[in-house]
Amino acid sequence: MEEWEADDARRRHMARFGRRDTAPELALRRELHRRGRRFFVDRQVSRQCRVRPDLVFPRARIAVFVDGCFWHYCEDHAHLPKANAELWRRKLLANRQRDAQNQAILVSEGWRVLRFWEHDRPTKAAALVEAELDRWAAIADTGRMAMDETGPRHLVTVTRAPSSSFTRQCVSMTEDAIPSSVQ
Repeated sequence: MEEWEADDARRRHMARFGRRDTAPELALRRELHRRGRRFFVDRQVSRQCRVRPDLVFPRARIAVFVDGCFWHYCEDHAHLPKANAELWRRKLLANRQRDAQNQAILVSEGWRVLRFWEHDRPTKAAALVEAELDRWAAIADTGRMAMDETGPRHLVTVTRAPSSSFTRQCVSMTEDAIPSSVQ
């Protein structure tokens, strides 16, 4: 990756801009909080990469990013500066490439990655996050012990295949074969 040189004045200027608590991120957080969802903010989730998702749902293994149109080079809204345009184009494309690499690492570790642009409506983004959380909850619920009054208990486990598709395995168990900690 290319090194970027900056003088002290430029470095101080850029240091004023935070990497968290942007207006679009706060709007999404407020909307999810209003809907009763709780999450972690700006939390590292992988040891293989330094990426810190904007919102993290660790039990569901869902990482949410709210990408800014300039820094992540939104093709609809990003405008390159006229000064050093080629340098900025390379830098912003490198940012997108790094985003894709980090996302691939998170997905390989079993995370579901949701990305939104800063121009996306917070209500729409919150609805998509909620749908993914509800999908996870439905899958997680099938992994719990189900009691059928007319027959034996069934233990349903859900495993994730390397291709991220889900496989459902049912194992019929008799009453005495179930560990006491589960009953």
